[in-house]
Amino acid sequence: MRSMNVAERRARLGARHRLSPRARTDDVLDIARSMVVLHATDPATVFLSVAARSVAAVPEALERALYDDRTLLRMLAMRRTMFVAPVELVPVLQASTANSLAAKQRATYARIIERGSDIPDVPAWFAAVEKAAHEALLARGEATGAQLSADEPRLRTRVDPAPGKSYSRPTNVTTWILVTLGCEGLVVRGRPNGSWTSSQYKWSPIEAWLPGGIEEVPAAAARAELVRRWLRAFGPAPVSDLKWWTGWNAGDVKKALALLDVTEVDLGGATGLALSDDLEPEPAPGPWAALLPALDPTPMGWQERGWFLGDHGPRLFDRNGNIGPSVWWDGRIVGGWGQRKDGEIAVRVLEDVGADAGAAIEREAARMAAWYGDVRAIPRFRTPLERELTS
Repeated sequence: MRSMNVAERRARLGARHRLSPRARTDDVLDIARSMVVLHATDPATVFLSVAARSVAAVPEALERALYDDRTLLRMLAMRRTMFVAPVELVPVLQASTANSLAAKQRATYARIIERGSDIPDVPAWFAAVEKAAHEALLARGEATGAQLSADEPRLRTRVDPAPGKSYSRPTNVTTWILVTLGCEGLVVRGRPNGSWTSSQYKWSPIEAWLPGGIEEVPAAAARAELVRRWLRAFGPAPVSDLKWWTGWNAGDVKKALALLDVTEVDLGGATGLALSDDLEPEPAPGPWAALLPALDPTPMGWQERGWFLGDHGPRLFDRNGNIGPSVWWDGRIVGGWGQRKDGEIAVRVLEDVGADAGAAIEREAARMAAWYGDVRAIPRFRTPLERELTS
């Protein structure tokens, strides 16, 4: 069995995730492809993830790819997480994950509406409102949720999500309908109302990105293709990491792997999988430093992170498993960082990394400060060290 030690895995990470200087690029589409998808639960994460992997790209370059060239697209996919994906991958994400997610979302929202309203036939009502909202968006071409609810009054229907509970707050169904339409591949989150840190998006029909709509792909083939891309970027890794990242059940993961040519790899106490044509050692990329944002796709690409995280987890993760801003040196996490109110990038290294590493980390902090410019952004999920550095 091929063996791969931690040093080899870290070398792959630096090169394939475009974090070492020689692997960086200003092609934001290429950056997204390198990571399979970019995490976008926090809007700022997408931009800061690109910043960490580019040489001289600016926020406008990513905005151009998202909203003008439309080579990238936002969508809910694995683990009901928001991602920015290359448009050519959208049919794969839709068939492998989003279609089943749409069914789950519709069922979840229907149960809430049945519990908190007097609508007699909720499934039929939900489908009718979906159709009307979609038609209203097609007529407008682009709209906010408020504009669509003005066109379709049923979107303003208010529901009590937890009847009889003191914490319950009645809410209208606009977002639920639009989120479900998004999972179905009919609508897309477009340009935000504000800066690149804003999460208040306008909505557009999918045809604005993909003129013919999303191509239908067999679900099994789509799952195999997504696994292939993940293994190229994150492998070798245990099957448990793959199952966690996709959010699929064990049966779907096993079936997807059966369609690929994979090889077991000894990871030193654990067995991982790699594509059989991807077993050659990765040339060492040389020492590198990076400041990755909260929820960056690199640390969020594996469930088992001990080989690059060490014992820093309690200070860098929140209680739900979300990572905050992290400082990296040569393939491992060595600290954390945060942006203070005055714009300063505050860094704390949690272990002795030496003078050369310290200087490289300072240069990365200056680069990140330049990306922020006048923008101030608080991570959506706060972690202990980030709070401490920015208090």
